[in-house]
Amino acid sequence: MPAAHSGWCVRICLPPLSSQYMHCCSGSNVPSSPPGVTALLSQSPVVHVIKKFNFLALPPANLQQFQGWQNSQPFPVCSMGNSTSRLYSALAKTLSSSTALSQHEEYLQPSDHEPLDPKDLLEECQVALQDRPARLHREFVQLQSDIRSPTFRVMQWNILAQALGEGKDNFVKCPMEALKWEERKYLILEEILLYRPDVLCLQEVDHYFDTFQPILSSLGYQCTFLAKPWSPCLDVEHNNGPDGCALFFLQDRFQLVSSAKIRLSARSLKTNQVAIAEILQCSETGRLLCFAVTHLKARTGWERFRLAQGTDLLRNLDSITQGAKIPLIVCGDFNAEPTEEVYKRFASSSLNLNSAYKVLSEDGESEPPYTTWKIRPSGESCNTLDYIWYSQNALQVNSALGLPTEEQIGPNRLPSFSYPSDHLSLVCDLSFNDCPDRS
Repeated sequence: MPAAHSGWCVRICLPPLSSQYMHCCSGSNVPSSPPGVTALLSQSPVVHVIKKFNFLALPPANLQQFQGWQNSQPFPVCSMGNSTSRLYSALAKTLSSSTALSQHEEYLQPSDHEPLDPKDLLEECQVALQDRPARLHREFVQLQSDIRSPTFRVMQWNILAQALGEGKDNFVKCPMEALKWEERKYLILEEILLYRPDVLCLQEVDHYFDTFQPILSSLGYQCTFLAKPWSPCLDVEHNNGPDGCALFFLQDRFQLVSSAKIRLSARSLKTNQVAIAEILQCSETGRLLCFAVTHLKARTGWERFRLAQGTDLLRNLDSITQGAKIPLIVCGDFNAEPTEEVYKRFASSSLNLNSAYKVLSEDGESEPPYTTWKIRPSGESCNTLDYIWYSQNALQVNSALGLPTEEQIGPNRLPSFSYPSDHLSLVCDLSFNDCPDRS
C-alpha cells in the first residue's frame, strides 16, 4: 500500500445518491492524494471529502477517468479489521472491483463477491468485541409444534444511523465511546449473524455501500437500498451520506420476482419517508411472498401525517399483492404506539394483517411493552414503535425472539456498550398455513 495515501480509500457515489449529499471542495483538501485524483478533484464541482471515515467521493461523471487510475493502483479501504480479516477482505474486494464501479441507479450487486462463512464472521465479530460487556441475552419463544411447511426467518431492525447517533439524537446516558462506528458496526453485524435471517429489513442505514452491501452480499444476500430524499444525516458534519431503508434476502432461499421503491405520500404530497416492496419466490415451495420495509415520520404531533403515510403504503401494497392474493410481510419502525390511528389502520385493512409480536402476550392481542427505550435531554421514553405485520390468512408465526428485561437493558437504557441501537431487533420464524404441491 503506497505510503503517500495510506489510510484513504475512494468510494464512487452512484446516482441518485451523489447529488444529494456531495459538497464542493478542491483537490487541495485531500492530503497526499495521487496526482490523477487531485486533477479530477480540482475539475469537479461535486466532491466531498469525509475525513472522519477516511474516504473521498467522486461524482459519476468521473467514473471512467478515475477507474483507469484505480485499476493500476493498490488501494486502501475503510477500517474494518486488519488486512487478514474476512470483513476487511470483503470490503477491499468491493472497493477495488471494476464491476462494482460500473453499477448504476439500481445498485446491482457485484458479481465477484467472494463467499464468506457466517460462522467465521461471527467469531471475528466476537473477537473484536471481547473487551465489551456481555450482550443482551434473548431466547426464542416456540409457539407452534406441528409445522408442516418450510419456515423462513424475518428480522426487523432500526439500527440507528451513525450520523444521528453521534450527532443529533443526544443519548445523554450513553457514552460517546459506545457509539463509535469502529466497534458499533461489529455489534450490528454480530446481531445479524447470530440470528441469520432469511429476510432482513433495516431502517436508518447510512453505511449501506461501505459496510452492509459488501458484507451481506458476500454472505449470499441480495441487497436493495432506498435513501430518504432529505436525510437528517446530511445535516451532521462528517456524515456518511443519507440514511434510508434496506431489504436483504438470502438468494438460496428466495428469487426476486419484482421490486418497487416507494416514496410515501401524504394527501398526494410526496414526503421524506420511503418504503421498499419486493415479491420473492420461495425456492423450496415455488410460492410467492411480498416483503416490505418502511420507516414512518417520527415525533409527537405528526400522528395524522403518519396515518396518511401508512394509508398510502397500504394502497401501494394492495396493488403490488394484487388485492392480497400474494401473502405479505411488512416490517418497519412506524414511530407509532398501538393506540395510534396508523396502527389501527394496518390492523383493520383489507390486507388482513396481524402483528407478529402479539403472539408473545398472554392474551395474544397485546403488543410488547417496548421495542425502544432511551434517555434524551427531554427525558426517558419507553415505547412500542416497531412491528412485523403478516398476512394472517396465509401465514403463521412459529416462534419469536423474546425481548430483554428492564434489568438486562440496564439503567442507562439504549444504546449502550452492550447493544448498538436505541431500537431492539424483532425476529420471528413464519411458515405458510398450508403447503400445497408446487404444481
